[in-house]
Amino acid sequence: MARQIEPARPAKPSLAKRGLAGIVLLVIAALAVDLFVHVIVTILVVVAIVAVIAAALWAARTLL
Repeated sequence: MARQIEPARPAKPSLAKRGLAGIVLLVIAALAVDLFVHVIVTILVVVAIVAVIAAALWAARTLL
């Protein structure tokens, strides 16, 4: 009869490594949120510039 040997389970990482991994994840999450906010702000600024140009063209055509 063949004996089945269970693979050894890897030991859990030390508390310091787990803490460092948590800090790295928090920093990455903060950078991702910051990037997302900057992308949204950039899009809104472009929309505002286009709206100002459209309003100026409309006003110029209406008055002239």
